[in-house]
Amino acid sequence: MRIKLCLEYDGTNYSGWQWQVEQDSIQARVEAALERLFGERIRVHGAGRTDAGVHALGQVAALSAPPARFAVGEVQRALNALLPDDIVVRDAVEVGENFDPRRDARSRVYEYHILNQNLASPFDYRYCWLIQEPLERQAMDAAARLFVGEHDFAAFRSLGSEIKTTVRHIYGSAWKREGSRLLYRVEANSFMRHMVRTMVATMVEVGRGKVSSAIVPRLLAGRDRAQAPAAAPARGLFLVEVCY
Repeated sequence: MRIKLCLEYDGTNYSGWQWQVEQDSIQARVEAALERLFGERIRVHGAGRTDAGVHALGQVAALSAPPARFAVGEVQRALNALLPDDIVVRDAVEVGENFDPRRDARSRVYEYHILNQNLASPFDYRYCWLIQEPLERQAMDAAARLFVGEHDFAAFRSLGSEIKTTVRHIYGSAWKREGSRLLYRVEANSFMRHMVRTMVATMVEVGRGKVSSAIVPRLLAGRDRAQAPAAAPARGLFLVEVCY
């Protein structure tokens, strides 16, 4: 039986989604819970490899479970009983045996949260980037729109990543302000490691008035990671949805 999971998690205490030696990860925790449930090792594959400290509201994963052992609803309830409180299985459904959460995805949606005020809230510090100086949202939004379309994002990736191509297609890219909060939402066919966070850091420089929005096409054309700013903190980034 092939099962599709929709997961929500607080990534603060984890090294990211992907299993790593001697580090705690979301994948490792889910697989450990599955092993306790089924009594055997079961691999689970995610739609996106969220980095250390990155959160998810809609991570999608899939596993192949032994047949006729448990109903899908029972698997969801059992996993939620076995997983730590900062990882929740929001939904579980049976899918076709060929379902691949990564390759079958049409797009991914991420959001980045900035708290633009003098003091951090003790309830928000894990989930946003505190920036005390004023940010010009309209300038940031103008820069965001320049990312839309198919571009080479070599300047925005993490160095050392083993990937076939740095070309990505951005379907939507926009900022909105809600009081002292700035929220960035971006949708693309796929993302590279640190890509969204480097895009955010670039647009923050625009919002601070240090550079103009023209920095975006220059970085895209130049393809030089050294010319882009350091990535924004992981704690403000959320994988919101994987679209199929």
